[in-house]
Amino acid sequence: MLPESFDYHSAFSRNLGWVTETEQEILRSKRIAIAGLGGVGGSHLLTLTRLGIGNFNIADLDIFEQENFNRQAGASIRHVGREKADVLEELALDINPQLKFVKFSSGVDVDNLDQFLEGVDLYVDALDFFAVDIRQAVFAACAEKGIPAITAAPLGMGVAFLAFLPGQMTFEEYFRLAGQPEDEQLLRFLLGLSPAMLQVKYLIDDTRLDLNAHKGPSTAMACELCAGMAGTHALKILLNRGEVPAAPRGLHFDAYRNKMAKTWRPMGNDNPIQRLGLKLVRKRLSAKLAAPRQSPEQVLANPIERILDYARWAPSGDNTQPWQFELLSDEHLLIHTRDTRDWCVYDLAGRASQTSVGTLLENIAIAARSEGLDASFTLQDPTVDAEPVIDVRFSALTYSSDEASLLPYIKTRSVQRRPLSTRPLMAMHKHALEAAVGPGYRVIWIEGRQKKWQITRLLLRAAGIRLTIPEVYQVHKKIIHWGAQFSHDRIPDQALGADALTTKMMQWALQSWGRVKTMNRYFAGTLMPRIQLDLIPALRCATHFVIVADVARDATQDYLSGGRATQRFWLTATKLGLQLQPEMTPLIFATYAREGRRFTDSADKLGDADTVRVELDALTGGEVDAVFMGRLGFGASATSRSLRKTKAQLSTSEQ
Repeated sequence: MLPESFDYHSAFSRNLGWVTETEQEILRSKRIAIAGLGGVGGSHLLTLTRLGIGNFNIADLDIFEQENFNRQAGASIRHVGREKADVLEELALDINPQLKFVKFSSGVDVDNLDQFLEGVDLYVDALDFFAVDIRQAVFAACAEKGIPAITAAPLGMGVAFLAFLPGQMTFEEYFRLAGQPEDEQLLRFLLGLSPAMLQVKYLIDDTRLDLNAHKGPSTAMACELCAGMAGTHALKILLNRGEVPAAPRGLHFDAYRNKMAKTWRPMGNDNPIQRLGLKLVRKRLSAKLAAPRQSPEQVLANPIERILDYARWAPSGDNTQPWQFELLSDEHLLIHTRDTRDWCVYDLAGRASQTSVGTLLENIAIAARSEGLDASFTLQDPTVDAEPVIDVRFSALTYSSDEASLLPYIKTRSVQRRPLSTRPLMAMHKHALEAAVGPGYRVIWIEGRQKKWQITRLLLRAAGIRLTIPEVYQVHKKIIHWGAQFSHDRIPDQALGADALTTKMMQWALQSWGRVKTMNRYFAGTLMPRIQLDLIPALRCATHFVIVADVARDATQDYLSGGRATQRFWLTATKLGLQLQPEMTPLIFATYAREGRRFTDSADKLGDADTVRVELDALTGGEVDAVFMGRLGFGASATSRSLRKTKAQLSTSEQ
């Protein structure tokens, strides 16, 4: 029974102005077919209902599940287990009780296709991306019957739109899917939908794209953009007004990248540009089509597995990850560590590695608290500093703590070597960061024009050492992953902070020490790296900082504690939306000089290290036990970063 208060003209009166009263009546008389009521189909239906469309043929055979909650109209707790077609019909009728539906609860197939398209003025495609066969059949039937057919595909945080209009290029003529195997059809459909591929650059975890399982990442924003794009062009088609780009022309709007691409591919996927694109996409995705997958539930089976999954994201010098886990029980594990002093000049007496292990312990403590557990750490032999073994035990948490709020930032924390905003930190930021380091540690802020220039000169002087001694050359040659955006065991070259030309120059030079010396002697080889990696970043930030221990450290436990304080500082900075870059070389070279240690055979560079010590003391007030130093500022997150080895690779029992 219709509610007495419902009036069509009143309900959709706010459309008037964009459409005339006559056009609104025309929309009321139209019938639209929508196949698929999942990611975009439900949004299409509700948007077109609010446009005032009066008649729908809808088809879907699926039920709502919790994995639909992130994007699908109608997906909610009260609708779990219910048929999507029934739920969406109810939601649309709540908007317009006068709607007329023909519902296909078993989905659309070749047997009911004619009935599904009977009396239809427009077909709006919302079938699952992977439903290739039935999609081909529906579009072919639309072409045969002279029914305009449109598709708006959710890609990342944007929409790719194509229209197939009567008498113009057909779906098959554009996509060229006939006779191809399924994996090739999927590739052709993807690239045909999205010749511009605007979404690719910000897919940060491509392991979530599982073509074998017919699953991929999605967003609600894309689905709603699709509904807007499809609804707008449905209006233009049904009212015969406004330009509708028909295949081989298309539109791709990406809200994340703030871009609109108008695409044109004559001959569709037979276009030479498309064939080249297919070759590139095929190469990139073919491995995913064949790769076996392990479900997250299998990998993260219990609390200690989840804790270790967070633990492994601790920062370490040059991404060396100097630790392995030996799982003894659900409450007990050993961490076997090793330092890199035998080959890495930056790891003075293993202290940098010990500090990194401290960040690992802090990750474990934070992740344990999120599981309702308390983690305790004991050095098996406190006198061992090169390869200390740490005994870790878990017990039920007996106190409340909010430090688990740092948990989401463990995996997002990264190094940003690019220039940052010079906007100064607010008092609230500094207070939070000073509190994060905890008792026994202080933060010295180095900011203001004069001090920024001082630390810039200091960093340039340290870079003069870093880029010109063979001991550091050996390290850089080993730890840079060339031609990489991400690396599981090194630093990708795209994360270094240098432009493409300088990076290529560095790659060429680092092939041999002779090349480095030649570049430095005759071609000012350190000039561009120092400008791009030291000068500009040092000036383009909010502040530099030094974390200082109140009491001089002299034991492994002290360096572990300093690492824990550093990680709390870094995670808090990430939580505050700040980007951070370590600036440890001045501190390392100054410490070598302070302790009278020879780290190179170059007398000139040893003298420069002593100058670094003097200049650093002038900046910090003579503090002799600095734990960590770096720069902070507001800016975009790093687009290239070091990743981590898997838990299997870091487990002693699975080597």
